[in-house]
Amino acid sequence: MAGAGGDKPFAKAGPSPLSRVLRISQLDAFELDGALEQLVWSQFTQCFQHFKPGLLTPVEPELKALLQLLLWRFTVYSNSATVGQSLLNIRYKNALIPGQKYRPMSQPQKFWFALLTVGEKWLRERSHSLFLNHPAESNARKARMVLSIWTGLTKVASLVNFLLFLQRGTYPTLTERLLGVQPVFRGPQGPRDINFQFLNRELLWHGFAEFLIFLLPLINVWKLKASVAALFSPLKELRGTEGSEETHCTECAICGEWPTMPHSAGCKHVFCYYCLKSHTIADICFTCPKCGVETGTIEPVRLHIGTELHQS
Repeated sequence: MAGAGGDKPFAKAGPSPLSRVLRISQLDAFELDGALEQLVWSQFTQCFQHFKPGLLTPVEPELKALLQLLLWRFTVYSNSATVGQSLLNIRYKNALIPGQKYRPMSQPQKFWFALLTVGEKWLRERSHSLFLNHPAESNARKARMVLSIWTGLTKVASLVNFLLFLQRGTYPTLTERLLGVQPVFRGPQGPRDINFQFLNRELLWHGFAEFLIFLLPLINVWKLKASVAALFSPLKELRGTEGSEETHCTECAICGEWPTMPHSAGCKHVFCYYCLKSHTIADICFTCPKCGVETGTIEPVRLHIGTELHQS
């Protein structure tokens, strides 16, 4: 009861629009952004799959930067949120302005965000070719050395920043900390209803797939195929006329092509040597897929264009 012992009724809990986002949600947003960039790039390269190979290689960093700028224009610049953040109901706020009211990213913050994300990726991919084919004592080589040192220091700073993020839960990237932008929820988050129906279905199909992976190698596919074929087509006599022998000698009983190095295996059908040998090695109880007879001794067969069959 509300009045007993001074207890007060519980209010409906829910974070405010400016409440901090969970660490896992912030990291999930980065994973979604990376997956989207890869998807856009793969779709873009498929448009040139019938062109000359390597056509996009000389300008690949510039094309990637252009596509990333296009995404930035319609996400961060327009809505102060990346695609991954929009899917998780998150957006950036300007943390440099104190107060509880939501403040979107300023124009300088948006442009610096594009420069530090898109520009940094482009410089990292293009730096090797920019400073290539220069003398060892040239200014270009010195600039490359300075850039390598700067990249190493940036990685160390990013590592320290990520450790601080794990401890405090804010600013997962060094760019966000330098610009003073922080992800917040777009609106109040209601209680999360956990539904185990999808999880149970995934576990069921996963177990069924593991069972099939265990069972399928134990099934003799060729013997099963020969048995099914024998049910629908009556077995013929092992010894036929010369005309029927000519018909059976025109194609391999396994691959259906003209037999290469023709061999027989105890029935009137002819096989390619490699087809027959590979299947008998894989299955010691291999049967003819045409008549279902279990293979015996492998013997070479000499064929003539006149369709005369001679056992050698």
